[in-house]
Amino acid sequence: MTGPESEETHVRRAVCPGSFDPITNGHLDIIARASRLYDVVHVTVMINKAKQGLFSIDERIDLIRRATAEYANVEVESFHGLLVDFCKQRDIPAIVKGLRAVSDFDYELQMAQMNNGLSGVETLFIPTSPTYSFLSSSLVKEVAAWGGDVSHLVPPFVLEELTARLGAK
Repeated sequence: MTGPESEETHVRRAVCPGSFDPITNGHLDIIARASRLYDVVHVTVMINKAKQGLFSIDERIDLIRRATAEYANVEVESFHGLLVDFCKQRDIPAIVKGLRAVSDFDYELQMAQMNNGLSGVETLFIPTSPTYSFLSSSLVKEVAAWGGDVSHLVPPFVLEELTARLGAK
C-alpha cells in the first residue's frame, strides 16, 4: 500500500496507575515490562484527597520521572478522578497492573471488571517478579521508619528522600 494510509500508525498506549508513595523497585519492574509492550506508558499518580501521603504529588511525580528517565516512552503525570476518565481523555485502551499475590487478584479483578463495564478499557495483569512479590510502598515506609535497610527496594535517590523525610518526622 502507498500513500497516506501506509503511513498511519496506531500508537499502543497503556496506563500504570498508583499512589507511588514512594515509587519502589517493584513498581519499576512493572513499568519497565509495560514499556516493552506498549508504545507509550502513562505512569499516573492517582490523587486521593482522603489520603495524606508521605510525599506530595509533585514530589512523587519528580521521583517517578527520575526513576523512569531511561524509558523514552514513559510519561508521568497525576490525575484526580476515575481512572477510566483519564483513559478516555487520552485514548488509552489498557490499564497495566502488577499482581503480587492471589489476594491482589481478588481486588484487582473487581476493579478490572468495573473499569471495563464503565468504559471498555481492558486491564492487563503482569505477575510481579518473585524478587518483589512482598513489596509495597507502605511496607517500605514502615521498615524505613524503624531504621530498617530498604536500600535494595528503592532507587538510591528515593532512599535519600525517604531517609530525609522520615528523619525530619
